[in-house]
Amino acid sequence: MESDVEKILYSMLLIRRVEEEIVQRYKKQQMRCPVHLSIGQEAVSVGGCHHLRKEDSVFSTHRSHAAYLAKGGSLEKMALELHGKIGGCCDGRVGSMSLMDKNVNVLSIPIVASAIPLAVGVALANKMDGNGNIVVCFFGDAAVEEGVFHESANFASLMQLPIIFVCEDNSYSVDTHISKRQPHSRNIENLGMMHGISVHTFRWEDNVFEIALQFKSAIEICRKRCMPIFYVAPTKRSHQHCGVDREFKLETDPLDLAMQHTNEDELEYMEQSIRDKINKAFDAAEAAPLPTPDMASKYVYA
Repeated sequence: MESDVEKILYSMLLIRRVEEEIVQRYKKQQMRCPVHLSIGQEAVSVGGCHHLRKEDSVFSTHRSHAAYLAKGGSLEKMALELHGKIGGCCDGRVGSMSLMDKNVNVLSIPIVASAIPLAVGVALANKMDGNGNIVVCFFGDAAVEEGVFHESANFASLMQLPIIFVCEDNSYSVDTHISKRQPHSRNIENLGMMHGISVHTFRWEDNVFEIALQFKSAIEICRKRCMPIFYVAPTKRSHQHCGVDREFKLETDPLDLAMQHTNEDELEYMEQSIRDKINKAFDAAEAAPLPTPDMASKYVYA
């Protein structure tokens, strides 16, 4: 049986190599949907999802690849969806920003902050059903500037719902830095506290294993006590908001920190296994058929 270290590192590597593959293949013009890369931010999604059950739900944003894969979403269906092909997550209809896999309860919503009330709704249903499942909702720092975040956080606190809010704070909303969006320096942690939610903060230097350990404790508390928890996770990404062209050097790479916890032989085996899996999925996606005109009314209910 694989250890937690091996599983976590494999997940980190898979997400990074998949997104690097997207960068390379996007130039072939066969992926026509916008893509939002999370290279540099993987540790938050991997650490946050590692100790979840299959029945627990994860909600993510337009920057969806990391959370989707970390929760166990199908790479094959993801590749098909990116190429707009039949058999994708949503039969090629939504692309990168709305990845979902019902088999592992992961769903991405592209509009800023729009996943938050949906996640709270699922948490409410879990509490009403008494099924012991929890929800983890990832969102960016710009989402806390939306009213729906505050309405949802207030409701989750009032009803004591089993949900973990995770703010991936990279300080940017698209290309606008926080200093250009807010008149004074802002402490995101205070936003959770003002709604009576227990707040925790990671450090940028924390490696994925430390993050996973902190999340394990939070998941246990959230599940047993049925209460919301709020995490602020400072992070940085290496690419532009949308697209694959502009790349910025990461001062500290969370993947490099993670790879220090294994040896060269194990790392080489993981890399080859991941490479084979990626090539198979993306080659199959490029060769797969596109939806046909007669499928246009499928999934239309009104």
